[in-house]
Amino acid sequence: MKCRICDSDIKKYFLSLGNSPLSNSYLKKEELNKMEPYYPLDLFFCEKCFLVQLDEFEKARNIFSDEYAYFSSYSESWLSHCEKYTKMMIDRFGYSSDSFVIEIASNDGYLLQYFKKNGVPVLGIEPTANTARVAIEKGIETDMVFFDTAYAKKLKSDGRMADLIIGNNVIAHNPKLNDFVNGLKYALKPAGIITMEFPHLMNLIKNNQFDTIYHEHFSYFSLHTIKILFEKFGLTVFDVDEIPTHGGSLRIYAKHAECTVLKISNNVETLLEKEKSAGLLAKKTFIDYSEKVRSTKRNILKFLIKAKEDGKKIVGYGAPAKGNTLLNYCGIGMDFIEYTVDRSPHKQNRFLPGTHIPVKEPDEIIKDRPDYILILPWNIKSEIIAQMSCIREWGGKFIVPIPQIDIL
Repeated sequence: MKCRICDSDIKKYFLSLGNSPLSNSYLKKEELNKMEPYYPLDLFFCEKCFLVQLDEFEKARNIFSDEYAYFSSYSESWLSHCEKYTKMMIDRFGYSSDSFVIEIASNDGYLLQYFKKNGVPVLGIEPTANTARVAIEKGIETDMVFFDTAYAKKLKSDGRMADLIIGNNVIAHNPKLNDFVNGLKYALKPAGIITMEFPHLMNLIKNNQFDTIYHEHFSYFSLHTIKILFEKFGLTVFDVDEIPTHGGSLRIYAKHAECTVLKISNNVETLLEKEKSAGLLAKKTFIDYSEKVRSTKRNILKFLIKAKEDGKKIVGYGAPAKGNTLLNYCGIGMDFIEYTVDRSPHKQNRFLPGTHIPVKEPDEIIKDRPDYILILPWNIKSEIIAQMSCIREWGGKFIVPIPQIDIL
């Protein structure tokens, strides 16, 4: 395959998670007997620009279509994170009623609602119609389109360039990285700022977060790679934060290269050195990682097999995309997990792709009193354990599978 940043030839993957369905393709009951498409879930490393990436089997426009299962507003911890981000950005950069903030992949308005409450004009860009409609109902102006260079040029010609462009967990979802980042250049005012948040590749490797690999995530980023990509289009990363979301993410701050007002923070060079020391510029790091993943799979299965042989009842909590990678790669179906639950009504009464495990309401756990709850969205395990603390009444325990299996 060809690297999607630098067009280098990449001949061999370093990690294979087998064949897997699309992680957000939740099934209705009438779809259970239909054929599901499965695609190779193989990860590649570019030795020139250091991008870790999957091949593109399904077009993004087909994955992020009119009906999308993920609504951002169903996680309290995520909403809290976004509210704090809004306050920080307003305090640090002085956004006001005279500013214009754009969010790419604005989902159901989960973040822009906080800027709007502070009197800052906003525009959401969201291709999935069902989530965009919810945002519009909240009063968030939203364009139902994919962000690309052509759309960015239209924003510029309409006089709607942004003081701040936000992209949370979106850049990994776009296989056309060059077109996407080129669009950022066009849509940003001369003194404007871009912030992007994405899971940090260093934590994926260090903390064994292999379940964050799925077809909707075309690319996996380090600061080194983002810096190369942005500089290719005249954008400079001038600051970076390491943040705890999604198991450890980066928030980068970028500007036009020709903008001299915003100085480059020491944080950038410090993190670049940290990544180099962690081996993120060496292919061997990723080859060695593959055995760690296989070992984790074996340990999870050993525990679940013993628990079932001991007559224990196991259910899941959550129906995140990462959970579907874990379940399908490990071969965990209804013979281990009878069902899972999720707070989102958009996932309830559906079935997980591949495994066909049913998704129910959280109250089902209280009725059923299982011995174990497997937490699939382990990145918000504290939130889930607090919500479901009642399982302690009958001696129930939580299973956290990543970075290694842990019983709480």
